[in-house]
Amino acid sequence: MKSKKHLPLAFCSAILLLTGGLKPYSAVAQTTAISISTTSEEQMYRPNFHFTPKKGWMNDPNGMFYADGYYHLYFQYYPDKSVWGPMHWGHATSKDLIKWEEQPIALYPDNDKYIFSGSAVVDTHNTSGLGTGKTAPIVAIYTLHDMTKEKENKIDVEQQDIAYSNDNGFTWQKFEEGNPVVKNPGIRDFRDPKVSWDETHKLWIMVLAAQDRTQFYSSKNLKDWKYLSEFGKNIGAHGGVWECPDFFEIKAEGTNETKWVLILNLNPGGANGGSGTQYFIGDFDGSTFTLDSNFAKKVEKENAVWLDYGKDNYAGVTWNNVPGTDGRRLFIGWMSNWDYAQEVPTQSWRSSTTIAREIQLVKKGNDYSLISNPVKEINKYISKTIKGKNLKGKGKLLIPEAGKIDLTQAIINFNLKNLKQDTYTFTLSNAGGESLTFGINNSEHYLFVDRSKSGKNDFSEKFASTITKAALDGNQKEGVFKIILDKTSIEIFYNNGEKVITEIFFPNQPFTSLSISSNQGIELSNLVLNQLNIK
Repeated sequence: MKSKKHLPLAFCSAILLLTGGLKPYSAVAQTTAISISTTSEEQMYRPNFHFTPKKGWMNDPNGMFYADGYYHLYFQYYPDKSVWGPMHWGHATSKDLIKWEEQPIALYPDNDKYIFSGSAVVDTHNTSGLGTGKTAPIVAIYTLHDMTKEKENKIDVEQQDIAYSNDNGFTWQKFEEGNPVVKNPGIRDFRDPKVSWDETHKLWIMVLAAQDRTQFYSSKNLKDWKYLSEFGKNIGAHGGVWECPDFFEIKAEGTNETKWVLILNLNPGGANGGSGTQYFIGDFDGSTFTLDSNFAKKVEKENAVWLDYGKDNYAGVTWNNVPGTDGRRLFIGWMSNWDYAQEVPTQSWRSSTTIAREIQLVKKGNDYSLISNPVKEINKYISKTIKGKNLKGKGKLLIPEAGKIDLTQAIINFNLKNLKQDTYTFTLSNAGGESLTFGINNSEHYLFVDRSKSGKNDFSEKFASTITKAALDGNQKEGVFKIILDKTSIEIFYNNGEKVITEIFFPNQPFTSLSISSNQGIELSNLVLNQLNIK
């Protein structure tokens, strides 16, 4: 990759004289170096199509809804620095979930009262009475976090407030007459409200993270809330505080059955360390969430069931108000991990989102589980498709077609057939000797990603100290892979999204080749490489 050269001293001096500047050359050189560094950072690490803010810090997705042709994405945002700070709600919109346009900041903190995570709903029937015209009001429910109380070591630092919009979410007004709509009941971590409409019981339902469990509330008007029940104590993973819940009803594919899904993020305690996202499947009677009996056995056996086994999919939630004619349950997460999010090697901005995904509920026998796959809209941006030849052999085999596309923005599909009790390792590599490896260990029954040699990783001891693993159910006879690559990220969807791994990495130059290795024999078929062009 080419980089700008330093400007000659005479040229820099001339510029200083023309602009009236009298800075010494060392200052000019320093400014030039910063400019070069920023340019290189943009070229090397700014994703091609995953959303990231133009500047500043981003974490949890918030308040997502669909209205008037646009998907709205809000997010935890600090515009002044590239580390966590006074939380705002940033805002971006998209017509297709792939190309995002950053909008002005939606919600600002007041003094020491930060705007933490939450959700937003389209109040179609104006149950809140906050609508003023023909457009349905959008009501945002968020956690107000009082930093003054936190500094005083008080317990009731978090409460749930609302704001509303009468222009489809582009401008907002805080609800001054009645906040908080949910007062703190004496719980230190009491946050991240997710609200949705329960059509069966004709109520707004709020699920809140309450330290080591969730709490459920109901309302008829989004302003007056009634406590219903709680769920989660001693159930599932509890390596850290529970955060960013989601709760929705979903139909099992190919059946007339519906179940309720509760998504819970926690940090630390994820599947492979640090931040992680688990889920639960059960039933809801309008007051209490109860685990499906077979799913309860699975949770008891495995301790937790994970939506993504990678280290870099956290705080993910789903969109509200997706049209019934669409029918999908759409999800997006924060593509980082609190173990190192504030230390990754970008300076002008930090963090991005995962690719938007469709979540589906599948039933095998009496067992329910979630699968997730990239939204179909990404296929609109395929600019070139190469169908590769089948590969068969032993040892290390180069996949030559991978050298004909730009691996910094690509979708790669392939099947591995007749798998033996062996390890099948795919290697993305560059001319600098850096590599990212992933694949199947079919002897010990897990998928893996190893980023220990993928480039810059010395910014955190936790970034590449362990290999990411996702357990599989016994020997695999065949493995079907979909891989999405975008400069500094890999998203692996295995067997139609039964297992997903999301990881970020920071090579010093782009990966340009792909190979596969195995001792006992390789049969790779149905190889399709799609070049993306998203501008």
